Amino acid sequence: MKTYKSKFGYKLMLFLTLLFGSMLVFMIYKNEPLEAILSVGGIFLAIYLFVLYINFSTIYTITDAGVLIVKSGFVYNQRFDIQKIKSVRKTTNIMSSPAPSLDRLELTYGKFDIIVISPKNKIDFARELKKINPRIKNDLEILSS
Repeated sequence: MKTYKSKFGYKLMLFLTLLFGSMLVFMIYKNEPLEAILSVGGIFLAIYLFVLYINFSTIYTITDAGVLIVKSGFVYNQRFDIQKIKSVRKTTNIMSSPAPSLDRLELTYGKFDIIVISPKNKIDFARELKKINPRIKNDLEILSS
């Protein structure tokens, strides 16, 4: 069994920091009531902490039984048969997925299904999948050559 942590989503955290910070500064500039600023700030803090939690709790586990387990906090927990994975490739797809970082991999499996993930060590992750299922088309091997 091998577990890979997700790459940290610095760009997303920077975006949220700038967005939430600028909105709070604007509210202060407009002399909004303190209760409104604290309420909005509390909501922003809760969202920010949740995104941090997802960043730190997202893991990808390749089991000895040939199963990929993708876990993202208490929100997402799925199992994928590695024998059904057809390809691994780098992607810039920003769809909602268990991939906190924008440095992502797209796995195709089944007939038309995809999952987007962001393991820290993408090359090693793809090689581990290919050890279990040699039929996987690994486009990362081309990039690492």
